[in-house]
Amino acid sequence: MNIESEINKELFVPQNERLLVALEVQRRQKKRRSFLPTSSREDYTTFICVSVTNTTPQQLLITKVKQFAGSPLFTRRSQWTVEQLKQVNGINPNKDTPELDLVFDNTVDQWVASSSPEKCIFIQVLYRACQTHWEGKAGSLVNLGKSLQARRKSMAPPRQTEFINCQSKLTRDASSMNLVIYRCKAFLGRVKKLMVGRDENKLMRSLSSCTGSRGAQRTVGNVVQRMTVALGERGGRLTRAEDRTVRLMHKAQQIADTAHKVTSCPR
Repeated sequence: MNIESEINKELFVPQNERLLVALEVQRRQKKRRSFLPTSSREDYTTFICVSVTNTTPQQLLITKVKQFAGSPLFTRRSQWTVEQLKQVNGINPNKDTPELDLVFDNTVDQWVASSSPEKCIFIQVLYRACQTHWEGKAGSLVNLGKSLQARRKSMAPPRQTEFINCQSKLTRDASSMNLVIYRCKAFLGRVKKLMVGRDENKLMRSLSSCTGSRGAQRTVGNVVQRMTVALGERGGRLTRAEDRTVRLMHKAQQIADTAHKVTSCPR
């Protein structure tokens, strides 16, 4: 079970909600908390989660979740409705970057995601969820009936969340193929991180078993050299696999676009 499934099962299912996406983040600019011991400041992992309620009318929620070091449990820290989310800032509209800002009515959070693909998945899912939410709101207003027509005219339309500095492929031109590409890249990134972490653990165990003798120092040097070469080779293979996956996905997208144009041409 991955982290997203664990968070959904532990926090959202019991509250009759459904998790759409979870993004692991760190703050770009650390808040000053000098009264806290140094060891307690970074002993947790933060996730920004987007969920919907299973009730009617449906609510779209953004929740900050933390997992403290040494604990398998997740904890809700803050929660906002989408009506309180004023703006999503993707920082760079020209390329994939891990930075993003979330602007709420009462706070501004500046984050760095665990990876650029993970951030792109988050923005695309959040954008689609917002579009569905606001379309549903508009439809419910229309269905109120003619008896409330004067009242509807006096009511201000709900303020929708603004998405700025986001790539068009994540918002206006969002497609399922783009989401598949980012999910593949994110998966390969997780695999690479896992493999590197395992190799680093092997290296540390090898180093800890060595003594301070000259022969042991040569052994340490050999171990470091072998592990460096192995890490480089594995990283190279994963990077090539990631590039091939992206090329295949883009080719599939081009084929799908061509097929759509052919079928839509008048005969």
